[in-house]
Amino acid sequence: MAMPKSNQLPRIEMWEPISTAQPSEMDRSNTRELLKLMEDVELYECHEEAVKRQEVLGRLDQIVKAWVKKVTEAKGYNEEMVGKANVVIFTFGSYRLGVNGPCADIDTLCVGSRHVTREEDFFGELHRMQAELPEVQELHPVPDAFVPVMKFKFNGVSIDLLYAKLGLWTIPEDLNISLPSLLLDLDEKSVLSLNGSRVTDKILHMVPNVQNFQTTLRCIRYWSKQRGIYSNVAGFLGGINWAVLVAWGSLALQSWDPKRNFRDKKHLMPIITPVYPCTNSSYYVSLSTLYIMQQEFQRGNEICEAMDTNATGWNTLFEPSHFFEAYKNYLQIDITAQNDMKT
Repeated sequence: MAMPKSNQLPRIEMWEPISTAQPSEMDRSNTRELLKLMEDVELYECHEEAVKRQEVLGRLDQIVKAWVKKVTEAKGYNEEMVGKANVVIFTFGSYRLGVNGPCADIDTLCVGSRHVTREEDFFGELHRMQAELPEVQELHPVPDAFVPVMKFKFNGVSIDLLYAKLGLWTIPEDLNISLPSLLLDLDEKSVLSLNGSRVTDKILHMVPNVQNFQTTLRCIRYWSKQRGIYSNVAGFLGGINWAVLVAWGSLALQSWDPKRNFRDKKHLMPIITPVYPCTNSSYYVSLSTLYIMQQEFQRGNEICEAMDTNATGWNTLFEPSHFFEAYKNYLQIDITAQNDMKT
């Protein structure tokens, strides 16, 4: 695929708002139409599903609290220590941001104390406890992932559970994981596991209007999925990337300096997480995927400009891409396993 150098989009600093004027009646009408469209395509979960998710998280909290006391007792700590043993569950990702749709998974983080290990206790004892529960299905531990995770379904709700071990002997129920001091002397995997929750909380804290942010992000996520550019691992952008971009005007990215770190110069589309340690969340973007996204950004911009004159509407913007008509050749990869436990 040819990618002309002249196609590079100009880099614009956007620290000041483009306009501080109140929305026009056309703006309000477009917003009402957008909200109705998002309801029509079922981007919102129903009340019953929302309640079920809360119940699942409550049950998961009970399980991990019982687990940490069992581990503490098994390691020979006294009754006082066992009584104080605690872990705290945090959510992050689309669920925490308030933009999850029906049947979406819940990204969760379990934060434990210094005597509770990831390898032996989290992927060992907790995994064994989960495997014995009738509510748990499709239990898949992935300890060797870049960010170690335990994947499973709990009463039909998909859960991605991470674990971070802090340097504290006891974990308070009101733990504030945004405190930079908590990162002192942590292992790399714990820092990475904490990052998702810390980034999500930072974004929600920084945006001036959470409801407007959620509406915009839900819209952008739907658009990117319709246009085939929603996938971090495929070299496009995923949930955290789009969230940072939507909130970008409120975030300070002064910690990123490619002039000092030569490795940073190789990144094609750096989207920097807003908390320490600042990392490039769009590391997998390549020349080819960047080119495709630039074409989609240009298309989206032209449609939005045309909407100002009622020349088109939201349905045109969200029209699905015709991926299987766009290219001459395709590669299909089939992956099989003996059973569900080995997928």
